[in-house]
Amino acid sequence: MSKSSSVTTRIAEMVAYYGLNANSLTTKLGYSTNSKMYKILSGTEPSFPTLVDMLRAFPEVSPGWLVLGEGGMLRAPATDAAPTTSRAALAGGRPPVINSGQVLTITVDSAGNENTELVPVQAQAGYSVQHNEAVYLQDLPRYRIPGFEHGTYRAFEVAGDSMEPTLNHRDVVVASYVDNWRLLEPGDVYVVVTAESVMLKRIRERITAHDMTVMLYSDNHHRKPYPMDCADIAQLWRVRGYISTYLPSAPDVTVERLWEVIEVLGFDKGEVRRHLEENASAEAAR
Repeated sequence: MSKSSSVTTRIAEMVAYYGLNANSLTTKLGYSTNSKMYKILSGTEPSFPTLVDMLRAFPEVSPGWLVLGEGGMLRAPATDAAPTTSRAALAGGRPPVINSGQVLTITVDSAGNENTELVPVQAQAGYSVQHNEAVYLQDLPRYRIPGFEHGTYRAFEVAGDSMEPTLNHRDVVVASYVDNWRLLEPGDVYVVVTAESVMLKRIRERITAHDMTVMLYSDNHHRKPYPMDCADIAQLWRVRGYISTYLPSAPDVTVERLWEVIEVLGFDKGEVRRHLEENASAEAAR
């Protein structure tokens, strides 16, 4: 290999030598998404930490060859094995990452940028089973959504009324992939993917172990919360925004309708107003 060849060319040669692809290389390096490997294999220069991860994953590869293009791909065998450091030790004793253990499959455009796939209601049954199959993802509609150009996002169409009044049937939520479930934000809305369904629920507690049970809440108070074994969760996506064709009524119209209902029920508006003001004052004093 000549010195004039690029780092990405040498990485491609190394990948071919070991019979790998973007997905299997991602798994080998311990990454959770394959977008970085797709970009590198498409010609994007890797960062120094990524090169270090590759050299740790393939200790027989010569650093001089990989980084500088000097010498052969494989270094000469050492007489004494050098001590190795575990990934946990290198991480400084941080708690282990909690997730399903799956590598997230993504699709990219011709420039190597990640697509945002839309999972419509009619495709969600298939998504439960095929969410990590590239062929299936390629068949989903793909979009570039303003404000969501950088990162790993997926869009899901809302089915049913379990999250009303926050989200309505046929709304579309845009969600970011949660790689480490320890880092989920309690109280936020998440897309929960299992082998059987795709659900939109609110999670109010942190996930601290893969074998624990987490409660899933609906914003519709007529729907009761229920437990879910974390071991049954395949993917978690944190909702970052939504697209809706539903526009609420103007505030003044809503208030007028409320007063109309109060009068129909036979209550005096003045008494109700005084009661609300007294409660507001009491709450503010707390």
